Amino acid sequence: MTDRRDARSQLPSVDRVLQESQDLVSRWGHLVVSDAIREHLCRIRDDLNKGQHPDWSICAIHTAVNTKLSATDTNGLRPVINLSGVVLHTNLGRACLPAVAAEAAKQAGMLPNNLEYDLETGQRGNRDNHIESLICELTGSEAATVVNNNAAAVVLALSTLARGMEVPVSRGELVEIGGSFRVPEVMESSGCTLVEVGATNRTHLKDYRSAISAQTALLMKVHTSNYRVEGFTQSVDEKTLAELAHEYKLPCMVDLGSGCLIDFTALGLPGEPKASDYIANGIDLITFSGDKLLGGPQCGIIAGKKSLLDRISKNPLKRALRVDSMTLAALSEVLKLYRHPEKLTETLPTLRQLTRPASDIEGQAVRLCSELASQLPQAYRAATAPCLSQIGSGALPVETLPSFAIAIESVEGRDSELRRLATELRKLPRPVIGRIHDGRLLLDLRCLDCESLFVEQLPLLRDALSC
Repeated sequence: MTDRRDARSQLPSVDRVLQESQDLVSRWGHLVVSDAIREHLCRIRDDLNKGQHPDWSICAIHTAVNTKLSATDTNGLRPVINLSGVVLHTNLGRACLPAVAAEAAKQAGMLPNNLEYDLETGQRGNRDNHIESLICELTGSEAATVVNNNAAAVVLALSTLARGMEVPVSRGELVEIGGSFRVPEVMESSGCTLVEVGATNRTHLKDYRSAISAQTALLMKVHTSNYRVEGFTQSVDEKTLAELAHEYKLPCMVDLGSGCLIDFTALGLPGEPKASDYIANGIDLITFSGDKLLGGPQCGIIAGKKSLLDRISKNPLKRALRVDSMTLAALSEVLKLYRHPEKLTETLPTLRQLTRPASDIEGQAVRLCSELASQLPQAYRAATAPCLSQIGSGALPVETLPSFAIAIESVEGRDSELRRLATELRKLPRPVIGRIHDGRLLLDLRCLDCESLFVEQLPLLRDALSC
């Protein structure tokens, strides 16, 4: 008891450790460091009371505090290497911005700008003015606005045009859009009443017609971008549905989900309806995402008839859902790239990754496989293997892209060894995200555009696995 009491009385004070920890103070601040020191000293006292013999030298305390604060400092957003095989991965940030868009967002965030200021008149301006003409140019719409995501776009449109009224939607289009958010629940939150028409696999024009009443606000179609019904199916195309809506003097709205501005088939990709096609076919209002197939920042775009957009822009909810100058700046630069569609596979990261030839990926896999294998313990073996990449984020759900991966197996067939390897890959300074499938850890290289960084980190992986 006496020895423990003597040890406790000899512990350095918080101020004493702080004097020797000015490097930590300059990095994290006086309050954070002093609290961490105080907490560590309490832990040492507890260990002493338990009869243990912790190292309570100032050097040891400094090291422990530095380790703890460094670990805490990594809990925010960090860049990762996406080798999951999903190009537009919701959990990994979806679309990567082109450098020109990232730079525009940086400048908008660092400097005062004319977000809501008319430089010509010196009066208050409208933030939509910075982006509306570009969206109209690319979609053929009369007017447009931008909110923080596509779900918000749908809620805002329905809240404005259909609150307290009915909106018929095909049962086959009542999708769940991710994160357990479902179209019926999104519609309910907007204050309108969903009227389900048709069946899951077959909906006819007569089903919509019979659902129209004095309480109908508009007809709505949802592009099922995250699943597909095949076999005995029937649906009503947007042009026919718009004609029916206009017959009853109702607007027709389409939720496109991912959104697409160019002909994907011309790039060798699976076909996806273009936003401009819906406008050309008489749809009055479309909504779609900016951070999926479009390849821009997270946002939701509403485009269509000016009379409808004028009403939507006056909804008080619009202010709650609006985007900031950084998003508008980035989106603007991405949309400008679409003026040169022949260059998009070079200028837009999303389309560059989606159209990357499998032969190019195979060559990279061959180069990197031996590099990785040389850093792995004998418990693992690595080889190149063909695989299929997914587009992701509810876009083209059943379509895949031929790709190549480095496939790593446990020599003993131990799943625990694969899980450990996956964990250590995630602990690297630039975490590497793969996927375990059929007894192998697959590193799909379709999205690997930082090959040198990947190689530079491999010795750290070797050291971690050898412990």
